[in-house]
Amino acid sequence: VQLQASGGGLVPPGGSLRLSCLASANRFSIMQLGWYRQAPGKERELVAAIITAGSTQYADSVKGRFTIARNNAENTVYLQMNSLKPEDTAVYYCNKGPRWITILSGNFDSWGQGTQVTVSS
Repeated sequence: VQLQASGGGLVPPGGSLRLSCLASANRFSIMQLGWYRQAPGKERELVAAIITAGSTQYADSVKGRFTIARNNAENTVYLQMNSLKPEDTAVYYCNKGPRWITILSGNFDSWGQGTQVTVSS
């Protein structure tokens, strides 16, 4: 799996960040995509997902604040995060797969390097 997440950092509550994830080009346009996060001491959870047709799904905790988007020409998936809260602090990962059920479950064999997001004043 070749996935490189970037764009994390330290922001105050209420701030914004835009995460990017560059994936390998292999059949990217037909892959379902997901952003996940893992906070210290917690399990990794699905934050947002997007299917090939563009429909999206979000965790209840981020609805209305986060937006996932994909650019197939650039083999990149984005996560725009607004109105950030301290509880959004986590390492954020992306992943891709041909099956929607895999995206929803997060049951991947491997993960790329994540990017740290810290929301703190």
